[in-house]
Amino acid sequence: MSDYRIHGETGEWEVVVGLEVHAQVTSNAKLFSGASTTFGAEPNTQVSLVDAALPGMLPVPNRECIRQAVRTGMAIGAQINAWSRFDRKNYFYADLPQGYQISQLYHPIVGEGSITVLTDEKDESSAKTIGVERIHVEQDAGKLMHDQHPTMSYVDLNRSGVALMEIVSKPDMRSPGEAGAYVRKLRAILRYVGSCDGNMEEGSMRADVNVSVRKPGGELGTRTETKNVNSVRFVMAVIESEAKRQVEVLESGGAIAQETRLYDPDKNVTRTLRSKEDAHDYRYFPDPDLLPLELDEAFLTECRESLPELPDAKRKRFEGLGITPYNASVLTAEVETAHWFDALLDAGAPAVQGANWMTSELFGALNKRGETLATTGISPAEAAELLTLVADGTISGSLSKQVFEIMLETGDAPSRIVEERGLKQTSDTGEIDARIDEILAANADKVLQYKDGKEALFGFFVGQTMKAMAGKANPGVVNERLRAKLAG
Repeated sequence: MSDYRIHGETGEWEVVVGLEVHAQVTSNAKLFSGASTTFGAEPNTQVSLVDAALPGMLPVPNRECIRQAVRTGMAIGAQINAWSRFDRKNYFYADLPQGYQISQLYHPIVGEGSITVLTDEKDESSAKTIGVERIHVEQDAGKLMHDQHPTMSYVDLNRSGVALMEIVSKPDMRSPGEAGAYVRKLRAILRYVGSCDGNMEEGSMRADVNVSVRKPGGELGTRTETKNVNSVRFVMAVIESEAKRQVEVLESGGAIAQETRLYDPDKNVTRTLRSKEDAHDYRYFPDPDLLPLELDEAFLTECRESLPELPDAKRKRFEGLGITPYNASVLTAEVETAHWFDALLDAGAPAVQGANWMTSELFGALNKRGETLATTGISPAEAAELLTLVADGTISGSLSKQVFEIMLETGDAPSRIVEERGLKQTSDTGEIDARIDEILAANADKVLQYKDGKEALFGFFVGQTMKAMAGKANPGVVNERLRAKLAG
């Protein structure tokens, strides 16, 4: 994916991408007030006096928000700054009651780290490490609603003051695919850590997409920033359409303006929003109402020890159990999937068979039924019981599919289904021999062909025997008895 190029009239162009991801911190209260952060509440019902910026109201940092930012930094191997400071970013907007946003510009809480992505999930050699420049903590603004009244815009301040982590990548991405892989991986890490729910539809994770183009290996071009992109698909679409637009502008003799743009998903184009401001335009200065943040060793130790097993470590552990790299990456892509599979292993399921079954049979059935792991009635313990019945020879692989269908429909345990419906596999050689003798007698011509060297017919005899025994014969015994009889 790193050899992605745009082919213009004057030759090839390279795309350079950096992302600023705003992730809403998982906490019950806002960054500097005790107001609730629950999504979907009636407008202006979750606004404290601090959020409304009434005179004399002072911000108090929420320890949990700081903790989650530190844990996120640790999860990407970043420098944690024991001393950091809040700044005021001054600008006027109707949804910003203070007239400034409390943010961190000069001394962020988290410094440099990195995220490794696979640009091709099936190929471990496609790994690429993307640098993260910083993570800082800031408060969100409110929301303007333009569709509530014919001539006026309404303001909802429920979101005002909600804690955000701004995760700023280095300009290390060179294609829409790399950027998509980065956002997916970052989202997975945030969800494993529990510091953000990653719900892009609800706006709790959104990306500002910085794009520039240059001749391969040349000087960096002027970048544009497309704001508030709220899905992986749209991030990739923005890069593609904006890079093509820039190439067209440059090739027709124009210049790229450093500006902020908005993405229109219906037309798949970006549009100018405003010319890009620099830091000095915001008149940043240290917030006089907040002391610098000083993190002690005990706090940092608690943050470090609270981290779960992260996606890369989990994937390596799964691969160590003999699971294919592709299945391991599928099973670790979403935190719910990884936890479900771990519960399946804990309940005694064989690892490789469990991984194969989950990625094909289970996901296939859930997709067909429009269900998810969270909504299905099948528990990891019941799934492990089903896989154990196959592993110990109680039922065959083909019968297990039938049992699984019944489990999905009835919610019954697999052992009960097998017992009540008489689905146990038989290893009774007397019964198997009798069926084999009937099939060989009825297909004497094929027996002769087999003995003349047409060995592919062996599969035919196995199939006929299994059919005659309604799938209940132990395949190992069937193979063994057939070979003996055909050899004799």
